[in-house]
Amino acid sequence: MKENVVISVSSINGTRHFHIGRWYQKCIKSAGYLLIVAVVGTAAVIYYLMNEVDFAKSKQKELESQSMSLSEDVASLKKLKIGLQSELLDREEKMQTVSDRLGDLEKVLGVEDSDDATLESRLDTATITSSVRMVLLSQIPNGTPVKQTRMSSDYGRRINPVTGKTEFHRGQDFSAPKGTEIYAPADGVVEVVRPSTVKGSGNYLRLRHSFGFSSSYSHMNKFAVKMGEFVKKGDLIGYVGNSGLSTGPHLHYEIRFVGRSLNPKPFVEWGINNFDTIFTKVGGVRWESLVNNVEQRVSAQLQLSSLKAVPLTVSSK
Repeated sequence: MKENVVISVSSINGTRHFHIGRWYQKCIKSAGYLLIVAVVGTAAVIYYLMNEVDFAKSKQKELESQSMSLSEDVASLKKLKIGLQSELLDREEKMQTVSDRLGDLEKVLGVEDSDDATLESRLDTATITSSVRMVLLSQIPNGTPVKQTRMSSDYGRRINPVTGKTEFHRGQDFSAPKGTEIYAPADGVVEVVRPSTVKGSGNYLRLRHSFGFSSSYSHMNKFAVKMGEFVKKGDLIGYVGNSGLSTGPHLHYEIRFVGRSLNPKPFVEWGINNFDTIFTKVGGVRWESLVNNVEQRVSAQLQLSSLKAVPLTVSSK
C-alpha cells in the first residue's frame, strides 16, 4: 500500500481532504532541510561578519590611535625643524660675523684672504700670524720706556753737550723730570745694575732680551730691580735721573743686537699697528729668519695645545 499523507481542512463550507503522495513528501522534506541549512549558513555568515565588523572596528580604533600618535610626532618634528632652522640661521649669522671680523683682523695683520680657504684654515693662519706678532712684541724692545716725555737727542753723530766734541751718539735721549718712571720695553732679565753718580753713564742698567737683543738705560736716579731678576714688558725698572756726565735730567736709551748698537727710534715707534715697518727701517737683523723661527715655534705650540684639548681614550683588553 502506498503511504499517503491526508491533510483535512475544515471550514463552514465543509471539510476538504488533500492527499500528499510520497514524492511530495520527499520534496517537502528536502525543502525543509534546505531551509534549515540555509538558516544555519546564514546565521554562520552573520556571526562571521559580526566578528569581522568587531575586528575592523578594533583595527580602526588602533589606526586612529596610531594616526593621532603620528600626528603628534609630526607636530613635534615640525617644531624641532623650526627650532633647528632657527638655530642654523643663528649659527650662520654668527659664522658670518666671525668671518667679517676675521677679514678685518686679516687686513690688520696683512694676511691675504683667499676665497678658496676655509674659515678654519683662515683662523689658523690669523692665529699663527697674530701669535707671532705678540711673541715678537713681547720679546723685542718696542714702544717708549718713559711716558709723556720728548725725545731730545737722536741716534747718530752729534756734538757732545758736555765735552763739546763731535762723536757718535749710540742711543736716544728722552728729556724728563727727575724721578720719572722707566718701564721695561720687553720681557727680559736684568743683566747689569751698575751704580755710579759721577762717571760716564752714571747709574746704569742693562736688560737682556730674547733673540740677541738688549736694552740699556743710563743717567738713572735709582733702580727698581736687582741683577738677575726677570721682568715682563711694562714692569717698572727704575727712575730718570741726572747721574754721570749729564747736563740735566734725562734718560739715555740704547738698543743692541748681538752687541751692535741700533737706532732706538724705529723700536720706540714700533707697535701692532705698524708692525711691518721695523723690517725695512732696521737693517743688520735677519728678520725673515727670525720670523720663520718664531712661526715654527708658535705652530708647534698650537698643534700641541689642540692635541691636549682632544680627550684620550685607552681601551683595556
